[in-house]
Amino acid sequence: MASVNDILLDALDRVRETVHGLLDDTPEDRLAQPPAEGANTVAWLLWHLTRVLDEHVAEAFDRDVVWTGDGWYERFGLPFPASAHGYGMSYDDVLAVRSSAEDLGGYFDATYALVTDALRGLDPADLERVVDEDWDPPVTLAVRLVSALNDATQHVGQASYAAGILTRQ
Repeated sequence: MASVNDILLDALDRVRETVHGLLDDTPEDRLAQPPAEGANTVAWLLWHLTRVLDEHVAEAFDRDVVWTGDGWYERFGLPFPASAHGYGMSYDDVLAVRSSAEDLGGYFDATYALVTDALRGLDPADLERVVDEDWDPPVTLAVRLVSALNDATQHVGQASYAAGILTRQ
């Protein structure tokens, strides 16, 4: 029987496969191009899903965020504070996320390593641990992990849709 760890890792592996497929199949000059006026770009969607995954998992497991801890913030050189992760950004902010496929994939892989390491050491009893008391009811580790994976799945799907439009134009 599959463990909770196995199921979560499988879900994350599927996101990773899709991220790398997108980066392999989408022309680099299209990554920062919106598929329509006002729409999110592939680059922004992949950066955002990785920032959220990185931040939520690092915080929940009391680890350093890969974005700043491993130098990705400096490498990307975005015109936002290091704490930015995409929520509430304007369309101009979305268009400012311009990065190579190599950097987008590298940052995702570094975050993937953080998350898989955390998940491999996860004890099922840990899932009930409260990780955020700012909500009612307080957020448990189980809820935070499902939320982060759901966000990543939705955004990688949106990026796939956007890339499909761009490669057919």
